[in-house]
Amino acid sequence: MGGTALVVSILLLVACLCLGYLAFRRVRLMRGGGVDVCLRRRPVSSSRPRDATAGWHFGVARYRGDEFAWFRLTSLRPGPTVVVDRTELEIVDRRTPSSTEAYVLPQSASVLSCRVRGTEIELAMPIGVLTGFLSWLEAIPPGRTGYRQAS
Repeated sequence: MGGTALVVSILLLVACLCLGYLAFRRVRLMRGGGVDVCLRRRPVSSSRPRDATAGWHFGVARYRGDEFAWFRLTSLRPGPTVVVDRTELEIVDRRTPSSTEAYVLPQSASVLSCRVRGTEIELAMPIGVLTGFLSWLEAIPPGRTGYRQAS
């Protein structure tokens, strides 16, 4: 009986340490200029509307020069989960969340469908964050190729 209590105590301690690390990491990222952004790597096809909420992950994004670094909220990984270079980003579509997505995304979010080096991702962010994101995209230094808005 004593061995089981010890194992349970150790597991609870490890779980508390993990949760504490995740909370500390989020606070550190937000204080360092981070913004709340949801990301989905494989957008759901329109032929499968029942899966519209699948794949969305909450995270914190930071601007690092020409890079948009996204850190998944529930990841123990110290570095970014996804890094997007603004010179390789193409915005394909902008939309409001579907009725089923509205329950899993932040209130008043806009969804950007993007293409980066042939990979499709979707970013969901509140309007204030979206304004900053679009300004960052358009503020590319002269002489460099910038993002493309798909026509």
